[in-house]
Amino acid sequence: MATVELRFSALPEHVRTARLVAAAVARRAGVDEAVLDEVRLAIGEACSRAVGLHQSAGITDPVRVALIEEEKQFSIEVGDEAPRSAPGDRAPGGAADADMEAEEDEMGLAVISGLVDDVEVTAGEHGGLIRMTWPTTPQGVALS
Repeated sequence: MATVELRFSALPEHVRTARLVAAAVARRAGVDEAVLDEVRLAIGEACSRAVGLHQSAGITDPVRVALIEEEKQFSIEVGDEAPRSAPGDRAPGGAADADMEAEEDEMGLAVISGLVDDVEVTAGEHGGLIRMTWPTTPQGVALS
């Protein structure tokens, strides 16, 4: 199992770099060429979501990305440090801001779920993690 780890400042301009690195590692891991656009879009959405969560919460810690090559699959984990509040808690700025952020968060997760068949999302008081997984083709095997 090979893993590539990235950490980047929560700035939108770094999302493109994460997309490029993920696509290169996915290709090397054996993800089908036809699926690479989905990989790029999914990691872009997950990283943009993490950047937004960090910026809205004033978190200066980096966004974490792990690109994991396993025997028959390739996974991407995007982690953030933004704590999720308990139901009923209100974000600073009032209910309207909290509702808008929740709606944007749900939209981002819906986009990711539409792109990736195997997605796991976890969140808690210490941040969240999105794990996305794609099947791989063993290197050197020709498909007919």
